[in-house]
Amino acid sequence: MAGSVRRAAAAINGPILMPPMSGIDHSDIDGRLLQLLLAVVEERSVTRAAARLDVTQSAVSHQLDRLRAITGDALFVKSGRGIVPTARAEALAVQARRLLDELRAFAQGGSFDPAAFDGTVTIAANDLQRDLLLPLLLHHARVRAPKLALRIVPSGVPSAGMLRDGECLLAITPRPPDAADLVQRRLFDDRYLVYFDAKARRPPKTLDAYLAAEHLAVHHETRGRLDIDRFIDERGIRRRFAVTVAGFSGVAPFLRGSEFVATLPGLLRAGLLRGFATAEPPFPCPPNPMFMVWHQRHQADPMHRWLREELLAIVAPALAAAEIGPPR
Repeated sequence: MAGSVRRAAAAINGPILMPPMSGIDHSDIDGRLLQLLLAVVEERSVTRAAARLDVTQSAVSHQLDRLRAITGDALFVKSGRGIVPTARAEALAVQARRLLDELRAFAQGGSFDPAAFDGTVTIAANDLQRDLLLPLLLHHARVRAPKLALRIVPSGVPSAGMLRDGECLLAITPRPPDAADLVQRRLFDDRYLVYFDAKARRPPKTLDAYLAAEHLAVHHETRGRLDIDRFIDERGIRRRFAVTVAGFSGVAPFLRGSEFVATLPGLLRAGLLRGFATAEPPFPCPPNPMFMVWHQRHQADPMHRWLREELLAIVAPALAAAEIGPPR
């Protein structure tokens, strides 16, 4: 084991190789080599990449040497206790994702057999949609595709580039990017509710009671303010904020035991805000839609079409489990 670790470290700390020799050509590159490059780029660790690929660290190190010889680049350098990809490795990762998509389509032809699928699908989602939909999606999809693995990455405000460059195959978001080469489908409409701790206060049933309360807001680092907060401000409704947190996971500790109120998506009551009381906002609110978004190059891909159908199939059960009602 110690020898494997030393060889892995040597692979990272080795010298930057000269450009590829004439005896090495593109035919030395295969799908497994591309998967290894992506694994090390995404995991930032030889150890984690080896575990993800179910191979030894020495195997990863050996393949990294092959890649360095082919590309003429160091690919990864040490940074603190970990490693970071070079600019060349980051650029190659974008190409590798596209090539793997094409290889997958080549192998599948015009059909897709879930039972034979053995791979990882990357989906971009934030905490609300992740917790509501994706555990059920994995459970449901694995009935037919037992070797399917999901990799969940945060979507923030999804960019068209995430889907164009293959950083994810699918994004689930209330804010789909506006781009002509992306396709979207509305999954459901959520509604907004006012959350509070029933042990600490009464529900703010009137607008006066709502405005008299101190409020809690969510301001995502990447997504900024919630759409509902913009909507309320545009209506001239001015609230007093006692605390602002960076994500939905930070709401419960501040809400519990306080007289604060928070106006947030209703689906949170099935997960992160389970156990808190809710009231209807004392003014009309717009719906809170949720979409799945993908790049048009996957529109006719059999595997991707199957994945979208699996997601659509679990929306109604997920909403029923959350006691929200059927999708609209």
